Amino acid sequence: MEKRFKIFVYREGELPLVHDGPCRSIYTTEGKFIQEIELGNRFVTSNPEDAHVYFLPFSIYMMVKYIYVPKTYDVTPLKRVVKDYIDVVANKYPFWNRSLGADHFMLSCHDWGPVASEANPYLFNNSIRVLCNANTSEGFNPKKDAALPEMNLRKGIMGGLIDGLSALERPILAFFAGGKHGPVRPILFKHWKNGTDDDMQVYEYLPPGLSYINFLKRSRYCLCPSGYEVASPRIVEAIYSECVPVIISVDYVLPFSDVLNWTSFSVQVPLSDVRNLKTILQSIPVNRYVQMQRGVKQVQKHFSMNQPLEPYDMFHMILHSIWLRRLNIQISS
Repeated sequence: MEKRFKIFVYREGELPLVHDGPCRSIYTTEGKFIQEIELGNRFVTSNPEDAHVYFLPFSIYMMVKYIYVPKTYDVTPLKRVVKDYIDVVANKYPFWNRSLGADHFMLSCHDWGPVASEANPYLFNNSIRVLCNANTSEGFNPKKDAALPEMNLRKGIMGGLIDGLSALERPILAFFAGGKHGPVRPILFKHWKNGTDDDMQVYEYLPPGLSYINFLKRSRYCLCPSGYEVASPRIVEAIYSECVPVIISVDYVLPFSDVLNWTSFSVQVPLSDVRNLKTILQSIPVNRYVQMQRGVKQVQKHFSMNQPLEPYDMFHMILHSIWLRRLNIQISS
C-alpha cells in the first residue's frame, strides 16, 4: 500500500458542503481526514487514470450544519446533495459507471452518514462507505465498508490527552460520565448510576469541580456504551488515557478490526450482562488486566491523528482499511 496506493479526489463542488469538514467536534475524524486529503498528500494523484480509488469529498456534517432544517428530521436535502454530486461526477468521468461505484468511497462520522448514502443505491450497496456509525443492523457491510473511529477533539489537537497513571496505580475500577440517550445507557444507569459504588463511578452528569479527563486517567476500565448510534468517542478517549475500554454495544463493527485484535486490549460486555459489570471486571486476573493496559498503550499510535502524519497513525489505518477493500474489487477495462 505505501508504495502503490493512489487516490483521486473529485474537484467538483464548492465549500462548505464539499472539500471541508469539522475538526473541533465529535466528528473530528471526518474533518481531519478531509483536511489531510485536501492539503495534498503523497497518496493523492491528480491523474484519475492512475487511481485505485476515487474519493467523494462531501461532508454529511457540513450538510447538516448548512442545509438541514433543525428539528424536522428530514434528511431529504442531504440525500439530494449526495445524489446530485454522484450524478455530476458520473456524467463527467467514466469511472463511476465503469465500476458502478465499487472503487469509490465516501467518509462520514455523522450519525446520518448511512442514511444519506441511501440516496444512490450503488453508493449504498457497492461503494466503500467509511463510517463511524458502523451498524450492521442498518446495512453496514464489513466486507466492503470500513469502520471509522469516532473522536472528539474539542481544541482540534491531542495535546495533553495521551497519558495516565500506570496500570496498578489507578484507584478506580470503572468510570463513565455521559448523557442518558440511546437504548444502552439507560440500562447502565439503572444498575450503576451516580457513583454509589466507589469502584463503579458512573454519572449521567459529572458533579461540578470534577475533571472528566482526570477520571479517565485514574480508572482501570473506561465504560464505552453506545449512545444514539453504535459508535462512541469514549473508546478513543479511553485509549488516549491508557484506560482499558469496556465496549457495551449491539451490532457494532469495531474500527480496524481487520488487523487489530480488540480482545487483547479491550473488554466487550453484552447488554444482558450490564448488571454484572463489577463482577465481570473484578474477575479479570491482575496480570491479564496489566497485559490489556499494555496493549492499549501499544495501539495508541493507530488512533492518533497527527500533523504531520506519522507511520501507522489513524490516517494510515483508514487508508489501509480502504486499500484492503479495494483489493477485493476487480474492475473491467
